[in-house]
Amino acid sequence: MHARRASSFGGQAAAYAEHRPDYPRTALEWGMAGAGHQVRDVLDLAAGTGKLTAGLVATGRTVTAVEPDAEMLAELTRLLPDVPARLGRAEDIPLPDGSVDAVFVGQALHWFDLPAAFAEIHRVLRPGGVLAALWNHQDESVAWANEFSRLLHAGVNRGVTDGEQHLNAAGFEPFEKSEFPHSHRRTTDSLLATVSTHSALLVAEPADRAQLLARARAYLDAVPETASGEFDYPLRTIVARLRRS
Repeated sequence: MHARRASSFGGQAAAYAEHRPDYPRTALEWGMAGAGHQVRDVLDLAAGTGKLTAGLVATGRTVTAVEPDAEMLAELTRLLPDVPARLGRAEDIPLPDGSVDAVFVGQALHWFDLPAAFAEIHRVLRPGGVLAALWNHQDESVAWANEFSRLLHAGVNRGVTDGEQHLNAAGFEPFEKSEFPHSHRRTTDSLLATVSTHSALLVAEPADRAQLLARARAYLDAVPETASGEFDYPLRTIVARLRRS
C-alpha cells in the first residue's frame, strides 16, 4: 500500500499543481540558514509539480528539480520552463557529487527509502550543506480544521516527523525542527479538491472516496467559518533541517 500511495500522484498532476498549498518564505529561509555557508545552488528533490520549486526560485537561488514521476515532472516543466528539471529518484539522484548547497524535500521524505536517500543526499551536498524537509499540516489548534481532517482520515503522513529517530542519519549533524504559521485561501469546492489529491483518497475505492467527500462537504457547509464564500485553511509548516558534516 505504501508503494501504491507513493506512486498515485502522477495521474492527478494538473489537480496537484492547481490545488496543493505552497510554503512560506520564512520556512524556506530557516531551512537554508542551517547550512554552514552561503546557499547558492539548491536541489528540490521529489519536486512534484513545482510547488516548492517556485518558492525556492523566488529566493534568488539557482534551483534544480528532480522528480521520479514523468507526469508530475512534465507539469513542473510546463509551469516553470526555466528551471532545470530531471527525472530521478531520491535513492539515485542524477547529480554529481558535491554539486549543491541545499537539498529541499517538500511533502515527500516519508515516501523515501531513508537509508539510501540519506546516503545520496549526503553525496550531492557540499560539506556544510543542509537538507531541509518540509510538511504542511492542518493547524490542530483550530477546532474546525482539526475535525475536518479527522473526518477524512486524509491528513498528511506524519510518519517521519512523529518518529523523529528516523531523521538522524550518518554523515549529518543532529536535526533541528521548527514550525511556521501558514494558510491556504480556499472555498469548500477547492478545499475538497485539495484533499482529493492526498494519496489516501487517490487510492481509495470510488464509492468510499465519494462517501468521504460528501461527509466532508456536509461538515464544511455546517461550520460558520466555512459555510459561505472563501476562507483561510489554517496550516502549520513543519521544517526539519540537517547539516551535512
